Amino acid sequence: MTEKKKPSMVQLLTDSYGELVRHVTRRLGGPADADDVVQDTFLRVQKIPQDTDIQNPRSYLFRMADNVATDHLRGRVARGRHLVATDAQHVEAEDASAERVVDYRQRMAVLERAIANLPQRQRQVFLMHKFDGLSHQEIAAELGITRSAVEKLVMKALAACRDSLDGLLD
Repeated sequence: MTEKKKPSMVQLLTDSYGELVRHVTRRLGGPADADDVVQDTFLRVQKIPQDTDIQNPRSYLFRMADNVATDHLRGRVARGRHLVATDAQHVEAEDASAERVVDYRQRMAVLERAIANLPQRQRQVFLMHKFDGLSHQEIAAELGITRSAVEKLVMKALAACRDSLDGLLD
């Protein structure tokens, strides 16, 4: 009796591509970003060692896609919060002097560049903590890393932002 070989996770994703896109589209509420999420899922799947024993590969794949979709939604919310917070500051700045408004805008531009230039994992953890309001433990559980790693990533991100703003801080 020959044992049936399980398909690789990459093969499973390829075979389930259409169904996975439909699943992610429902999760995101529309098709706009579904392909990007499935592509990010594919990149994560490729990192799984071939000899990893996954009891239910199909469920694992769809759960992974759900996690990527959740990350994507959080990023969208964080960017939206950032824009709303920036707009609110601009409204308050109407009462401020022109000099203060220019100073604020310069600081915001430098900070936005600093965040954009962070390494991907640092930026992700920093935004999850500062904009999504997640605790270090929640981030660690979501990303599958240790709480200590989250703390270090946040500290490095804060240091990089502080260094970028060095000449602009009071």
